[in-house]
Amino acid sequence: MSEKIRYTDEPLGDLEVVPDFLPRPEDLVFRDEGVKVTISLSKRSVAFFKDEARKHNTQYQRMIRRLLDAYAEHHAKRPLTARSTRTRDKASRAG
Repeated sequence: MSEKIRYTDEPLGDLEVVPDFLPRPEDLVFRDEGVKVTISLSKRSVAFFKDEARKHNTQYQRMIRRLLDAYAEHHAKRPLTARSTRTRDKASRAG
């Protein structure tokens, strides 16, 4: 066991108050809105993700979700094509 610390009443000198910069505990909770879906995937694809997940010590469904999220994020940044714009315009006029 280490030696006990002995505290004294010596002056501490100039002190500076540091603003609280740490996030609140509730801000540290991973919030990812999820929607449960049923999807049929090929055996080959599922086997691939299961093998990769095992290698990286993670869940294969999480890998698939992240892949889909990355794909959606990438394509959401692109401008709409003429075809998707027409489809969207028809939908907005119908509603």
